[in-house]
Amino acid sequence: MKPVFVREAQARLGYAAPYLVPLMVVIKVAAPMVILWRFSVPLSDLAYAGVLYHLGLAAIAHIGAGKLKDSVPALVGIVLLLTSFATQNAVREGVSPYALTHMSANARD
Repeated sequence: MKPVFVREAQARLGYAAPYLVPLMVVIKVAAPMVILWRFSVPLSDLAYAGVLYHLGLAAIAHIGAGKLKDSVPALVGIVLLLTSFATQNAVREGVSPYALTHMSANARD
């Protein structure tokens, strides 16, 4: 990772807090491990939510700074994350209570 580059990019976006970089590193490493290893359904759902929140804030920060082109990776990440969440229940034993198929089945009952 390039900590100087990340700190400079955050400063350009108006975030001068140096404590954000280590927190972002932990989230970016831990969340995919939790999602891929499927420790538990609630923990996996929490990881999905955390990554969605992180990518959403990144996209909003770039758009707010007037750098629309720089928000594209975060927006692509959101699309991939939502696709992953939508297809995750086909391969794991426990069904997420937030999955669209689960919600629509409950709505019919």
